[in-house]
Amino acid sequence: MAKEDSIIRKLLRKPSVAISVGIIVLTCLVAVFAYLLIPDRTPYANRMIVELGARPPGFSKKLLLIPKSVSLQAESNWASWLGGTPSPYKAIPVNSYAFSGNELTVYHYIDEGMLDTLTYPLKELLLAEQQHLTPAQQQAYIEKHQLQTYTFHLGTDRYGRDILSRLVIGARVSISVGIVAVVLSLTIGIVLGSIAGYYGGVIDNMVMWVINILWAIPTLLLVFAITLTIGKGFWEIFIAIGLTMWVSAARLIRGQVMVLKEMEYITAAKALGLNDMRIIFRHILPNIAGPIMVIAAGNFATAILIEAGLSFLGIGVQPPQPSWGLMIKEHYNFLLTNRPFLAIIPGIAIMLLVYAFNILGNALRDVLDVRGE
Repeated sequence: MAKEDSIIRKLLRKPSVAISVGIIVLTCLVAVFAYLLIPDRTPYANRMIVELGARPPGFSKKLLLIPKSVSLQAESNWASWLGGTPSPYKAIPVNSYAFSGNELTVYHYIDEGMLDTLTYPLKELLLAEQQHLTPAQQQAYIEKHQLQTYTFHLGTDRYGRDILSRLVIGARVSISVGIVAVVLSLTIGIVLGSIAGYYGGVIDNMVMWVINILWAIPTLLLVFAITLTIGKGFWEIFIAIGLTMWVSAARLIRGQVMVLKEMEYITAAKALGLNDMRIIFRHILPNIAGPIMVIAAGNFATAILIEAGLSFLGIGVQPPQPSWGLMIKEHYNFLLTNRPFLAIIPGIAIMLLVYAFNILGNALRDVLDVRGE
């Protein structure tokens, strides 16, 4: 425990590492509690208001919430926390409004300088449970609950969706792909690298043959091949990335095991009759935890970049689920217009998170004094 505390103190002593750890922790917390934090809590933050497409950060507009004709089933708190809550309302942007008897007249905002006058009976604007109210109470209810001013702090995308909400939900994809890819790649890499390094001979030659073949194939092309085999989707892309990243882990672990198996305490363990699996997993692997942590941080950053690239190319996470790479793909043509922030904002998010993991990996290497093979 004292050694772990010393490592943590050494890591956090550098401001750049402390900032990087802060970025990683903040991103993880935001990803976990995404639907509790974002303004648009619909599934995937996919509420489209086409009249408000490509608006700048800080844009505000009053919205009239009109009940949808299709009734929605109530979501449990657990389901809402994980996947959001479908909204029973359709949002209409308005410039101004006026009540007249049992009707509401609004000036529907279409575009700058373009308005349309719409009139709604009050009962059409209320859900069934509010229709028993008196006309005065109906007006008060609509004005309080269904005529609300929304501020889009990071603006809206080309479909009028809140960029901040989709950016936060997209953090779930980046963190999830990192976790799944790291767990999968390290599991395969540890098993094959340990066996190859410990036993050597034919087993080592076979594992290294597979590693060398996979190493010769560009990572992106290998992911393409696996994705075309198992399909496109949320979990499929995570598995595809993880299956391409184990070779570097296996190669490093093989080298470390080959060194440690010649140590005296391993020779003593063999003399005591301990079986090979116990020696590998109880006596060798704990002593190479440092290199494994370093390669895990590096693989996390690489997985985020690969997922963003695949989503940009259209074979990663599929719409309407937000992904930072997909957000860049949908808006990269705006870089040449007066709305470049639509592609720059998710790009900055990718850059910061990858930077944080790279800095953390470098710091772990220095603190743990990890050496190559």
